[in-house]
Amino acid sequence: MKKIGIMLLWLPLFGIAQQKFEKTLALDKTKACCVKGTLQDVSWIAGHWTGTAFGGDLEEIWSPPMGESMMCVFKLVEDDKVVFYEICTISEENESLVLRIRHFGAALHGWEEKDKPLEFGLVKVTKDAVYFDGFTFEYISDAKINIYVRIAENGKVEEVPFYYTKK
Repeated sequence: MKKIGIMLLWLPLFGIAQQKFEKTLALDKTKACCVKGTLQDVSWIAGHWTGTAFGGDLEEIWSPPMGESMMCVFKLVEDDKVVFYEICTISEENESLVLRIRHFGAALHGWEEKDKPLEFGLVKVTKDAVYFDGFTFEYISDAKINIYVRIAENGKVEEVPFYYTKK
């Protein structure tokens, strides 16, 4: 397995936005305002999801909308040991949505600087997908969703798929 600690620089990355990817979009930072979106548009994300990636097992649990946000906990387990956790939120702000993420090691030591979660602005909402800057949630069925994330490692950016089934 790749060394997750070095690998996980979740985008947005400066200077990479012009690179084209199949399933993720980049936020146009030159636009004056935001794409409109509500939690109702993404409420289908709520649920207990499992899958595999990075050579391990994934678990991701999203709460239904409440208090102008949805929250998520995520973990990656390899060989029966936690590799890392995430806490995520999708929040309604200024008639749009913002995805925020914080990463933690197995002993809950934070990766990001204090008071600086990773933030991903809303790029586009369709009936079956929501696109944040470098992050896509895709509705397949009530029992399946896919998440696509741009990840940088050693100067190379790739789009990584996470295929989830509802538990």
